Amino acid sequence: MADLQEASVTLPSAPASVPAARRYVCARLAEWGLPSDAPSVDAVRLIVSELATNAVLHTSGMSPTFTVDVRLERQEQLLIGVTDSHPRWPQRLPAAVQQDNGRGMVIIRHLAAESGGRLRITPTDEGGKTVWITIPWAVPVA
Repeated sequence: MADLQEASVTLPSAPASVPAARRYVCARLAEWGLPSDAPSVDAVRLIVSELATNAVLHTSGMSPTFTVDVRLERQEQLLIGVTDSHPRWPQRLPAAVQQDNGRGMVIIRHLAAESGGRLRITPTDEGGKTVWITIPWAVPVA
């Protein structure tokens, strides 16, 4: 298998794109050898759902599309990134403000940490940002 496998899809910033993003990522992971019943699949589904939802809901119409990147490096780590063109980065809201929303990044950080990974945010050349999750690849190399 190659040292680097990559895939990406660009979707409209619309609610229907959230399940499409989730299906896309899960299909790529299955192609790369992650069984659909692997314990990390549920965490990946939720992470992708939260990242895609954030890209749709919190870009205030300033990002007509978002891109989901999936990378598998050397069979060791999985990177999932969601890029939008809105310049505002995710904010951690105070607990008093977090009622019906505002917990997505907390959930994402927790799932990444629980899987032995991390979250980071990088700026794009166009003024937007990519929210990256890096987690260890859960499939043993044969």
